[in-house]
Amino acid sequence: MIAGILFGWQFPEAASHIGILSDLFIRLIKCIIVPLIFSTLVIGIAGHTDDMKAVGRLALKSIIYFEIVTTLALLIGLAAVNLIRPGDGIQLSAAAGAAQLPVAKLSLGAVLEHLAPQSLADAAARNDILQVVIFAIIFGVALGRVQGKPRQTMLEFFEGLSEVMFKFTGIVMCFAPFGVGAAIAHTVGQNGFSVLIGLGKLVGALYGAQALFILLVLIPVLLVARIPVLPFLKTVREPALLAFSTASSEAALPDALQRMVKFGVPRRIVSFVMPTGYSFNLDGTALYLSLTAIFVAQAAGMKLSLAQQVPILLTLMLTSKGAAGVPRAGLVVLSGTLTTFGLPMEGVAVVLGVEAFLDMARTSVNLLGNCVASVVMARWEGQLNSPSDAIPRAQTIPHGKPQYEETAN
Repeated sequence: MIAGILFGWQFPEAASHIGILSDLFIRLIKCIIVPLIFSTLVIGIAGHTDDMKAVGRLALKSIIYFEIVTTLALLIGLAAVNLIRPGDGIQLSAAAGAAQLPVAKLSLGAVLEHLAPQSLADAAARNDILQVVIFAIIFGVALGRVQGKPRQTMLEFFEGLSEVMFKFTGIVMCFAPFGVGAAIAHTVGQNGFSVLIGLGKLVGALYGAQALFILLVLIPVLLVARIPVLPFLKTVREPALLAFSTASSEAALPDALQRMVKFGVPRRIVSFVMPTGYSFNLDGTALYLSLTAIFVAQAAGMKLSLAQQVPILLTLMLTSKGAAGVPRAGLVVLSGTLTTFGLPMEGVAVVLGVEAFLDMARTSVNLLGNCVASVVMARWEGQLNSPSDAIPRAQTIPHGKPQYEETAN
């Protein structure tokens, strides 16, 4: 990261052309996600058919947790933007003529319709994690109802696929330093640090609010769940830095899954909670949306009362969860929110100037929030193993024995 920042600062023209290295790395990571999530989730469900109620219980607990935490993120963003007021003094007219983004029309019906995959191949090609998760859940339940050799054969196949994909992840992660350096050099070289001068207050407000969210919400949640904070932060450090530097949640997801398993979270839990969280538990994105929406109103000279801000907050509670899989989802949802409440669309172009820096913060917090959710759900289910126990048990499984029995404790 440091080398990439220095290279992008000193050689901006050359740095603007090396983004291809980070693109190649992220594409390799993306090809891992679907087979890895599908195989681990099927093993987790079909290998525990004796207690199918546990799957439904885990889903309900996860949704309740996601809703509470993302609402807190929205409230912290709202409080930060009202206290710091980063939009004061910004002239929206300066952004006239800048590129406009498509307006997002996200309704409850559209969100519900998006839940049902019409084709596994189509969902896999688009890396639509939520639809892949839903298909895998139904497939796992169906496989659990099959008896005898067919079920055992399929479980062994998915166990083998899961093991191979984790090894595949290890190989691809060897190239992470090059992908990280190229990604951040490209960002600095293309945008420069000068863009931070005019909008530094917005960037500072977002980073400060994200840090506040971690200190006031995520760390207390870990303490309440009796999770050792320092070992946990050490475990998620590298995936969080990867998410920060590449501004891609997908780039860090396979490594985060692997590290959560080593930390002691059963695969059947982490393979359900983390992918689902990327649709319903985008803490960093939720905070970003509430902060930037009110920022635009401030920049336009509009004084919104608390009563006028509450409907915006309620709308974002829905739209922040309905944007999974949308490219540049934060900006797209922001543009839809501005249109809905009559706020000037020029504000999107202003935010776009520092979007790369904002995206890095919200992506890393999204990842951290979902890692926290996975260990909390494991603790809530009474199945969190101590980190020292997780790796030896995984290493001593006899060759050929389905690993779904590892998580049956």
